[in-house]
Amino acid sequence: MSTIRLVLGMVAAENLHLEQLDVKTTFLHGDLEEDLYMIQPEGFIAQGQENLVCKLRKSLYDLKQALRQWYKKFDSFMHRIGFKRCEVDHCCYVKSFDNSYIILLLYMDDMLIAGYDIEEINNLKKQLSKQFAMKDLGAAKQILSMRIIKDKANGTLKLSQSEYVKKVLSRFNMNEAKPVSTPLGSHFKLSKEQSLKTEEERDHMSKVPYASAIGSLMYAMVCTRPDIAHAVGVVSRFMSRLGKQH
Repeated sequence: MSTIRLVLGMVAAENLHLEQLDVKTTFLHGDLEEDLYMIQPEGFIAQGQENLVCKLRKSLYDLKQALRQWYKKFDSFMHRIGFKRCEVDHCCYVKSFDNSYIILLLYMDDMLIAGYDIEEINNLKKQLSKQFAMKDLGAAKQILSMRIIKDKANGTLKLSQSEYVKKVLSRFNMNEAKPVSTPLGSHFKLSKEQSLKTEEERDHMSKVPYASAIGSLMYAMVCTRPDIAHAVGVVSRFMSRLGKQH
């Protein structure tokens, strides 16, 4: 997440183009390095060949090595067309030109491409589409539950997770919760003394997905809502000793 935030910051600061691609059937692109066999699928078996098995020529979904093989093939291709892989984040690739550069970020089957020259970006799209089955999504609109609102004419870029937050509220039955302007105001006092004390309380709170709620809040905090960092930090202290007040 640090890399994507850094690159989006560069896009905003330098008013770069930001395009997005989606890889179709991602895990089927990988080449296998070992011999793998599978039983014949239902409806495929020919009479008299019931005891035969299929030898895989390509990667399949649910293979434990499928993601690794896809990445190795993609990484090899990017090096062949002149991109350098970032040593800190191996899903970030950069290529320099005389007066510009292109940055490509890979997240599973999603790609973000940032650069000064839209023609160079379009050329990269063509190269990728010749090698892999791709869907061109045009100007980036959303990635990793973050909505991207870019106005190149005014040189602005905004990120929003409003839909993600609504889903989190719905998931934890908080749709009717009263909104506040300050997360965890100073009048809220939480402590370990408020932890569960009776079996009845423990039984009730065991059904509350407290850790899942904290994890969902942390994702929003890291992506677009640093303003809730203190509140999330406080409530996360009580995951092993929570109470109703927490």
